[in-house]
Amino acid sequence: MSRLLEFIVAIILVFLAAIVVGLFMPSHGHIERSLAISHDPHQTYDLLNNFRRFADYAGPVLKAEDPDVKITVSGAPYGPGAKVTWSGDPKKIGESTLTNKSGNLDPTGQGQLIWDMDGDWRGHDKQFTLTLEPQNNQRLTKVTWSYDVDYGWNLIDRYSRLFLRGDPDTLIQFGLNDLQNTLATIPNVDYTKIDTRIVATQAQPILFVSTQAPRTLDDVDAATAKAMEQIDAAIKKLGVHQAGPRITLTTDYGDENYVFDIAVPIDATSLTVNGQTVDLTKLTAQAENAPGSDPVSASSAAPASGGSAAAPASGSSAGAAPALTPGAVDSKGNLVVDGNVRAGMLPGGPALEGGWQGTPAGIPLMRLALKAYALTHGYTFDDTTHRYYDVLVSPSNAAYDQQQFRVFLPLQGDAPQQTPEQASGKVGALAPLDPAIWQTAAANAPANADSGDQAKKNDKAKKQEKKPAKHKRH
Repeated sequence: MSRLLEFIVAIILVFLAAIVVGLFMPSHGHIERSLAISHDPHQTYDLLNNFRRFADYAGPVLKAEDPDVKITVSGAPYGPGAKVTWSGDPKKIGESTLTNKSGNLDPTGQGQLIWDMDGDWRGHDKQFTLTLEPQNNQRLTKVTWSYDVDYGWNLIDRYSRLFLRGDPDTLIQFGLNDLQNTLATIPNVDYTKIDTRIVATQAQPILFVSTQAPRTLDDVDAATAKAMEQIDAAIKKLGVHQAGPRITLTTDYGDENYVFDIAVPIDATSLTVNGQTVDLTKLTAQAENAPGSDPVSASSAAPASGGSAAAPASGSSAGAAPALTPGAVDSKGNLVVDGNVRAGMLPGGPALEGGWQGTPAGIPLMRLALKAYALTHGYTFDDTTHRYYDVLVSPSNAAYDQQQFRVFLPLQGDAPQQTPEQASGKVGALAPLDPAIWQTAAANAPANADSGDQAKKNDKAKKQEKKPAKHKRH
């Protein structure tokens, strides 16, 4: 009996001791880890300021705990109000929601983001704080990821701070490593000086020629001029009119050669070729039923979306293929007009757009900048099936080094209606294009031929651009 009493007294003493120790334990828990990431602070901040890429840098550690975990993004597309929820087996991972509470980044690259957490972990007022510090002239970013939680007078929760090295620390440690891996897949280019906007493009009928050239300004210009001559001749033969400025669709910007399409919008969706009238908006169905044609999908039917257009059109200078009769529909779902000229639809939809002024040598960097922007902001795209394209929007008399272009990256999925810069009013809408831009060019066939003093100025500008040819090629 005495031993039983001793045991009970011992339990009571241990319990009282636990209460006393708990009363003196801190009511707040904090852990943090840091990692220097080889990316500039602006891209790092943009990626963390939305949760569209959360599954890429936090998903692996969550899936390691529960392979069936589901990650759902909701709320605002970026900034305060953006949310992400992970849910899984209650015995493994449970359910938690992160809400972007605030974020800021100054011009020097110093920044901070705060994510409120509502979930199964013990305590209240739980939040993650991510602090960004630029290093090595903003070539590196030191990311400090911390977790804070309050326990109040809940003694059991206070003891749980001893186990902060569990779920929160695991998420932070492995999340930082995977954040670095995610950023490593993004082109490390500065897009902060570009006015990026999301625009709603409209589907439009086009005539186009697939071609390729060595990756120099002169060779690309020559291939473009030849393609425009063929398109201009087809426009006159068909009796249609140019309805927009010249478009260049990029298929493959290789190390040595540039494979691309030159396209011109026209004012007709129905064309009569070789006695056959074809509705360009229904080319896919006709291609699938045309004798001798390969079945094509909706994505391959449109020249701008390009998976099928990765190879040049039949008979083009980019490669030899069996000639098709004008009026036929090729295996890519495009109407054969004449020789290398094809007709099709440039599909519409949301696109990320940026502007460039200068020689075409700067457009490849613009494409990289748009790609980096889309990746950090979590916009879905496929530049193989829905290719980059640029539109020449400067007047025909503009100097060669003062040309103006609009560069587009088509977006897919649930793209937001605006970029953060548009939503904040920093970037406004563009004014509609003046039809005189392409009407004047079309009247001076071939479309990009120069004359008189302007030709001399353009030739001089080209020669100046050719000096650093390895770095300034289109």
